[in-house]
Formats: sequence, structure tokens, C-alpha cells
Amino acid sequence: MNVKESYFKYFAALLMFGMNGIVASYIALTSYEIVFTRTLIGSLLLIAIYALTRQKVHLLQNKKHTLCLIISGIAMGTSWMFLYEAYQRIGVSMASLAYYCGPVIVMILAPILFRENLTWAKVVGFLAVLVGMFCVNAQSLNELKTTLGLFCGIMSAVMYAFMVIFNKKAKSITGLENSMWQLLTSFLTVAVFVGVKQGFVIQIESGKWIPILVLGVFNTGIGCYFYFSAIGDLPVQTVAICGYLEPLSAVVFSVFFLRESMTIIQVIGAVLILGGAAFGELFHSHSNKVSAIVRFSRSI
Repeated sequence: MNVKESYFKYFAALLMFGMNGIVASYIALTSYEIVFTRTLIGSLLLIAIYALTRQKVHLLQNKKHTLCLIISGIAMGTSWMFLYEAYQRIGVSMASLAYYCGPVIVMILAPILFRENLTWAKVVGFLAVLVGMFCVNAQSLNELKTTLGLFCGIMSAVMYAFMVIFNKKAKSITGLENSMWQLLTSFLTVAVFVGVKQGFVIQIESGKWIPILVLGVFNTGIGCYFYFSAIGDLPVQTVAICGYLEPLSAVVFSVFFLRESMTIIQVIGAVLILGGAAFGELFHSHSNKVSAIVRFSRSI
């Protein structure tokens, strides 16, 4: 694959991920039903692509890595259920910003879990994100609906952190195979939740399948395939810097397509969240461990 094609696939994947909340807003299902259909369709597509490309299976070569990947998949499915609930309660822009605190949580935990040094850049980035979260949500914390939505957004970030941490430990399972097994595990996690809660009966009105298929096939299946087939040919620094196109596009798309409004204070908060995360991450981008986290964290 040439470099131009890799760039095209990478940017296309980021924009697809940034459109997730927009597409989901047109689906008349509950948050967990949306995640159920998304992970089902996406995992089936990745399985088909993996089979057609005849790649080797490394899942069972290391039991410890397999367990870590399973835990990571469970965390991803749980994270998405929280995220899509936050979409419905506080809107795509606010939920996306809360969700993107996940990489910062990983960054702060890295000294404990991965024996990395807690640099001044990480501390400054973390403080900037905290101030940004306050600016984004301070005006509406007195509303119950917003408070619950913010809680879901923060929990999606926490589960995101678990997802990245345990995925990083599954070192022998990489690339498209990693994404395929993780997405399949996420589907099984959500399926168990849906089955216990309401059984496997999801009512979808006639003619309402288009946004569901778009989210499952394009935003999830093809998006992950584009992402994992491109990052191997791109510099880590490029992946890290350009990866912030995803949350930025999610905010811009929500304002443009959904007419979600943001005050000046909230815009400043958004800049602090994205800028703080980027600052803390990129000033430590020479670390192989952090680079691995960066590469995977853009896959969702």
C-alpha cells in the first residue's frame, strides 16, 4: 500500500468514527440496542474480511494475552453502552468531550501500571483536561438529566481506559485480528446485557435500517478495517497528532448537523480538553509504550 492510500484510509476512518454520534441520533433504539446492532454488524464484517485475507490466527498462542484481550473487549462494549447513553442525554458534542478524557486517564495511570515516569507535560495536560471538563459542564450540572448524562460520559471514559490498558497487554494479538476479536467480544458482552434486560427482541420499524447499517458496516466494520490497514504504514507521530481529528470532527459535526449549541466557555473547555490531552501525549511520544496506546486508542 502506498503512503497516499494509507493517509486516505486513516483520515477516512477518523471521520467515520467522528460521525458515530451523528448517525446514532437517527436510530430510534435505546443506547444498548444501538451498540448491540453496531457490534453485531461490525464484527461479522471484520470476520469476513479476516477470512477473505486468509490471515493467521494468534488468539490462543498466549493464554494471558487472550484473557487480556477478552477483558479489553468487555470494557469496550461497556464503554460504548455508556457513551451512547450519554449521546442521548447530553448530546454528541458534550458526550464526545467527556469520552475523550479516557486517554488522559491512561496517561495518568501509566506510571503505576507501566512504570513510566510522570512528566510535567502529563501533569499539565491532566490539569488542563480537568479545567476543560468543568468549563464544558459547570453551567448545567444542576439538571438531573445532564448530571446522569455526564456520569455516563465519564464512565465511558473510565471503561475506555480499561480497554486500552488491557489491550496493550495483549501484545501477541495485533492489527486487524486484534480489532476483530475485540469487537466480537464487545458484541457478546452487549448481547448478554440485552438478553438479560429484555430478551433478544429488538423492534426496528420498516425503512429505519439505513442508519443502523451505516453505523455497523461503514462506521464500525469498514472504519476499523481502514484504520488498522493504514496505521502500519504511517509514522507514529502522525498517527498521534492527526488522531485528534476524531473528537474534533465529532464536535464540529454535532454543531453543524444536529444544531447543538456551545457557549464561549464550553468552546474554551473543549479546547482545553483536546489541547491538554494532545499536549500530555505528544510531549511523551518518543516512548514505545505510550505510542502503542496512541495507536490503539484511535480505533474506536
